[in-house]
Amino acid sequence: MHTTSAETHPRAATQVAGDVPPRRFASLTNFTRWAQRALFAIALIACNAGSLWASEADLAIPDLHQGRFVIFGNEISGYNLLLYGSFVICGTLGISLYLRRQIAMLPAHESMLKVAEIIYQTCRTYLIQQGKFLILLFLIIAAAMAYYFLKLQDETLKTTGLVLLFSIIGMIGSYWVAWYGIRVNTYANARTAFASLRGEPLDVVNIPLRAGMSIGLFLISLELVMMVIILLFLPREIVGYCFLGFAIGESLGASVLRIAGGIFTKIADIGSDLMKIVFNVKEDDPRNPGVIADCTGDNAGDSVGPTADGFETYGVTGVALIAFITLAVPNVDIQAKLIVWLFAMRFLMDFMSGVSYFVNQSISETKYRGLKEFDFEAPLTRLIWIAAILCITTSFGMSWLLIGDISVGGKAMPQLWWQLATIIGCGTLAAVLIPEFTKVFTSSHSRHVHEIVTASREGGPSLTILSGIVAGNFSAFWNGMLITGLMAGAYFVSLQGLDELMMVTLQEGLDPVGVGSIFAFGLVAFGFLCMGPVNIAVDSYGPVTDNAQSIFELAQTESIPGIHEQIKRDFGFEPDFTMGKHYLEANDSAGNTFKATAKPVLIGTAVVGATTMIFSIILLLGRAGYLRLSLTDAPVLLGFMAGGSVIYWFCGASMQAVTTGAYRAVEYIKKNMDLTKKEADIEDSKAIVKICTQYAQKGMWNIFITLMAITLAFAFFDPNFFVAYLVSIAVFGLFQAIYMANAGGAWDNAKKLVEVDLKEKGTPLHEASVIGDTVGDPFKDTSSVALNPIIKFSTLFGLLAVEIAVKMKEAAHAGGTRDYTSAIGAVLLAIALVFVWRSFYAMRIPQA
Repeated sequence: MHTTSAETHPRAATQVAGDVPPRRFASLTNFTRWAQRALFAIALIACNAGSLWASEADLAIPDLHQGRFVIFGNEISGYNLLLYGSFVICGTLGISLYLRRQIAMLPAHESMLKVAEIIYQTCRTYLIQQGKFLILLFLIIAAAMAYYFLKLQDETLKTTGLVLLFSIIGMIGSYWVAWYGIRVNTYANARTAFASLRGEPLDVVNIPLRAGMSIGLFLISLELVMMVIILLFLPREIVGYCFLGFAIGESLGASVLRIAGGIFTKIADIGSDLMKIVFNVKEDDPRNPGVIADCTGDNAGDSVGPTADGFETYGVTGVALIAFITLAVPNVDIQAKLIVWLFAMRFLMDFMSGVSYFVNQSISETKYRGLKEFDFEAPLTRLIWIAAILCITTSFGMSWLLIGDISVGGKAMPQLWWQLATIIGCGTLAAVLIPEFTKVFTSSHSRHVHEIVTASREGGPSLTILSGIVAGNFSAFWNGMLITGLMAGAYFVSLQGLDELMMVTLQEGLDPVGVGSIFAFGLVAFGFLCMGPVNIAVDSYGPVTDNAQSIFELAQTESIPGIHEQIKRDFGFEPDFTMGKHYLEANDSAGNTFKATAKPVLIGTAVVGATTMIFSIILLLGRAGYLRLSLTDAPVLLGFMAGGSVIYWFCGASMQAVTTGAYRAVEYIKKNMDLTKKEADIEDSKAIVKICTQYAQKGMWNIFITLMAITLAFAFFDPNFFVAYLVSIAVFGLFQAIYMANAGGAWDNAKKLVEVDLKEKGTPLHEASVIGDTVGDPFKDTSSVALNPIIKFSTLFGLLAVEIAVKMKEAAHAGGTRDYTSAIGAVLLAIALVFVWRSFYAMRIPQA
């Protein structure tokens, strides 16, 4: 039994993808206009609230010429050290482009290249649409920023223009690395699919890993180049402004691309997967119009999102550390030395990540070349460990070389270099151990994943779901304890004298206090990102392997007459399609595992790094005399509860967008899928892409406006409530994200285990595993991963929001007028609740 195509269904043929009943849903255009008005209203409230960003934007970034280093008997200024060191980054950028060219030059059959180009073009269309969306958001925020700087701060047009320029550069940076990632991945997917036919499984691993390293090196190198330009070539008095503008642009780009990409990819994935059950068709059946959309979604969610997110995380963490150094270290020369030390280590660790790739490739060639079977996860695991060892060694060596002679007030601190290096090592160890802990719960070899399959065989979908939830909960416990332990280690190291270097006055009239432990937490986040190119590489591995498997099916290369002779004549080998398919499925399982392992690393970075930004807020409120944190105060407890509430709303809102969009996609495919065809109608595939894009953007509007409004509202209500709220966002977000990511990863690989190792496609066990996978899809690729930019956006925007509130309160007290902050907070909370309501009730599936 099958449904007929769009040609035989006039209503289906004329239906606009994603149409909804007018009584239940406003059109996307009307919704967008309403959202614009609400967002602009929030921006106007922010602008008219008074002076903001003062403490961070006015940071006096030191002249780096003041930092002097003696390296092997030769003296060099910090400025020149960074200037010459930046050529190392240009070198790693060149390696990235070289790896990309290597991939593009690899052979692939025309049928596979054709499918890869279709995937790239749909990805390109999606990115262009998201680019328009970003421009719209930025224009609203830019108007508010320009009004503030020109009218309220009385800054010059030149300064305002530079701040806006670097905001644009930050946003373009996130967008550019996302585009680069998609281009490299769509080069690599067809080449990986074709390489599987040679019977050399090592090539099936090498190509996606090479693509991942190209993306990782490009991302980190581009980030460092942009930040060094700001640090070295801009006037000292506006560097703080430009860093803040750059961070806001990055955060805006990453939030949109991560959240919208996560919604898009899971609408397509669920729509495609459910058709396997409804129509009893194989994986990536060419007749299924959801498959091309699913391939686009693999890139939109698993490549665009992580690359933009990684770019922003790396930049915002660097800005936070620079800000903290300038606030907490009174000596300008030491400020300059520490900033140069941070960047010099980033330069060398980027280079060491590239070195680790080539070392790992050499080992893999020796161990696996010529073997027909080996563990595809082993080369990726080894790469992470090699990079970690090189980066930890580098951190100790560079720290000894650059800051081994630091003294404070004439007192030498010979222990400082190894203390800071040890703290960074705690973060780097986290980036290594978190993947190992995660694999225990998500790898296709793990006992948890095997238990899901065993439970599914006897209990069907219900036990599939319950077993995955168990795996997710246990993983949250162990990963949480690991992160806590490593942060505690960093804290104890910081007690050995770091407070002597970093002192701040929390409130006028009080003695300065040491804040070395806060800086230590920021350095742990820095350590998480030390081997950034490798973290991105193993994460980007997944979308290539997933697409390669899809291309293998969609291209239908095996059915081309005389294909064996043609490949032997043109490419010089005898193709083995059976083994090729096996290698791609096994490699996809490895890709799923390492996609899962990379997620908690980025999530952990966001949470640990957020502590530094939260401290900036505490410092601001303390100096203004508004902070009296006590666990016995009701506002503090209420803030903890409110933060948890927002995390659960966000998870529900993002999953609701996926659910409704998937309903529309499934509805459309059921009406238009024609099993008499040999391949899907390209127009039907475009319609599914349109549905995914539409619901991704509608969901994004609701989420973005709610976050902005509720953050401002809570900042206006009570400072102590607000600090507790931000801490709660970070803590609840960490555990919810790890739980959802790893439960989803376990379900995903349980399905792979059934399909690849047990070869039980089309059985009740397979049906149960597919259902588990569709539940896990928005868990692992929508809500969990999007919590990372949500945590960072909330704390970064919270810094802005609390300054608005403080300035308004101070103005009211100084002028003897009434304090209207609570009333404004109530209005903003009402706006937020309207969009909370819309995130479900205006997105829900219509009743029949």
